[in-house]
Amino acid sequence: MKIAIVNDLPIAAEALRRALAFAPEHQVIWTAGDGLEALAYYAREKPDLVLMDLLMPRMDRVEATRRLMAEAPCAILVVTADVESNSARVFAAMGHGAIDAVDTPPLGPGDIQAAAQPLLTKIAAIAKLLGAASKARGRGPVDREPHSLSPALVAIGASAGGPAALATILEGLPRDFPGAIAIVQHVDARFAPGMAEWLGHQTSLPVRLAREGDPPTRGTVLLAGTNDHLVMRSGNLLGYTTEPNDHVYRPSVDVFLESVSNHWKGKVIGVLLTGMGSDGARGLKALRLKGHHTIAQDQATSAVYGMPKAAAQQSAAVEILALGHIAPRLIEKLAPTNRK
Repeated sequence: MKIAIVNDLPIAAEALRRALAFAPEHQVIWTAGDGLEALAYYAREKPDLVLMDLLMPRMDRVEATRRLMAEAPCAILVVTADVESNSARVFAAMGHGAIDAVDTPPLGPGDIQAAAQPLLTKIAAIAKLLGAASKARGRGPVDREPHSLSPALVAIGASAGGPAALATILEGLPRDFPGAIAIVQHVDARFAPGMAEWLGHQTSLPVRLAREGDPPTRGTVLLAGTNDHLVMRSGNLLGYTTEPNDHVYRPSVDVFLESVSNHWKGKVIGVLLTGMGSDGARGLKALRLKGHHTIAQDQATSAVYGMPKAAAQQSAAVEILALGHIAPRLIEKLAPTNRK
């Protein structure tokens, strides 16, 4: 991976460089001393991963994280002298998009390679998660998001409390909403047709069950309709699969969102709503690591704060929003003049 270091302490920056020397597959492409300098470098050469110090002059670390994620999302790993004592700052940075946090490896006497291992382990995990994301970036944005061929896709996952939450979002979207919408709600296939019909009465958008081979289309809501997993296949077509057959949730939000991350040729906004457990958090993070915008419902408006909580804990959500703010945010993100 191409790695950037943002740290105002030369000794800390040198400690990071020495640690990275034990993983020659990675390359440090630039080092910045503060947030403003980082933004200037970032505009010229975008890294796959930024190692971000918490305490920097001239720009607050949270603001630097927010600005980097707003301009062109990439993976950010917070690196600080003591993660535990700086937990409030770490959580604030994660709230704006940082993936994880780790202590700065010491530069003093002792086994330097052993001291570097916690950092290298975090970086290796992030590299694995990014996987095809860096390859997709190498092909350029036109290849990943051909707007003339693929509408923006809003991919939503929900479980306990989901029907009411979905109704709130859908009734807040206009008839001319420019995005396609696909939903995985944990519900038995026997009740899926009735749920599609009920949701259709809550919105001006057409709602129906997704069929094998359906292409998501602008202004239409497609709902998973069987006890198999809804997936996105190559060619931007929906389908169903029995695999993984041992998954607790059928249909699974994780399986769906991960397939969207792998196959959808266009812009995606991932949304994870109220529900028990953690299904969807991993898939939401896969979308976020590909540079897509991701939203999790907040605790105050969640009937069951399980799935969105897991997404927040895994830093899978770029934004955590109250239920009533999600529809307006979707409209804003897909407005023709939006450049964020």
